[in-house]
Amino acid sequence: MRKPIFVVSMFALTLAVAPACATKKFVRTEVGQVNDKVATMGTTLEQTQERVRQNEGRITEVDAKAGAAQSAAGQAAQAANTAGEAASAVNTRAEAIEVASRKILFEVVLSEDQGKFKFGKTELPDEAKAAIDQMVNGMKTQKSSVWIEIEGHTDNVGGLKYNEALGMNRAEAVKRYLYEQHQLPLHKMNVISYGEAKPAAPNATRDGRAQNRLVVMKVLA
Repeated sequence: MRKPIFVVSMFALTLAVAPACATKKFVRTEVGQVNDKVATMGTTLEQTQERVRQNEGRITEVDAKAGAAQSAAGQAAQAANTAGEAASAVNTRAEAIEVASRKILFEVVLSEDQGKFKFGKTELPDEAKAAIDQMVNGMKTQKSSVWIEIEGHTDNVGGLKYNEALGMNRAEAVKRYLYEQHQLPLHKMNVISYGEAKPAAPNATRDGRAQNRLVVMKVLA
């Protein structure tokens, strides 16, 4: 009777131990798979970090190149501005030399004491228009090309800026009349205002101030 009991006991023990062994094996397998996954993720993370470092390096390099390009562009723009200013100065000087080298053929003066410009006014009266028309007729007899220099002058009543603007407006009125009525090319006419800076007569008297309110037209060849 003892042998069967022993057999039964061993069988029961085997049944009890077998699941435990299977569970341990399963756990080891699962742990191994988890470790593999963790190792893979760690490798992937390192690769990602390395790519991020490389990208950061490229970004820094690109930023440096962009900064250098922007600095070069700024220097080029500054050089272009300097060259433009130099060219403008050369052109201005060349024009001044060209004007200075021309000779005055004749000149016409439009002043208030001759019944022309009134005090503080810029409109061209009929007397002024007639004098301009006569000047243009005289220009037609010239065989060479001519230029016209138009100077605006005022008396000393009012401020400097006011008189400069008034002189310019008077000169511009003459230029406009020459262009609209006689079709003289605009590039053949130069306008300048002297304001009260070059009086033709003393400003101490009414008659003197009247003589200073004028426009001078110089025909140059």
